[in-house]
Amino acid sequence: MSIVDDLSRLYHMKDAAEEILDFMAGKIKEHLTRERMLALAVVKDLEIIGEAVSKISVECRNRHPTILWNEMIGMRNRLVHAYYGINFDIVWETVQNNLLP
Repeated sequence: MSIVDDLSRLYHMKDAAEEILDFMAGKIKEHLTRERMLALAVVKDLEIIGEAVSKISVECRNRHPTILWNEMIGMRNRLVHAYYGINFDIVWETVQNNLLP
């Protein structure tokens, strides 16, 4: 995988994170359980972030060991494969604490 590929994936992550922050602006946690379209949009963008991370080269990930790469992939896997049991408390905490403006 090339640096160009890694940069492309990083931009996908950035775009998805910014979109989540835009969607969630002015919202409270309960909106995630009351507004299905909002929940679906946020979950989809979190899946995109996790999928993009899984495509970033090991070399890039190793150069940045403080980034929670495996946790992002794990969240993506949980959202995709256990879609029926999404814990929106965790989604809310992720949005509030792990996405930077």
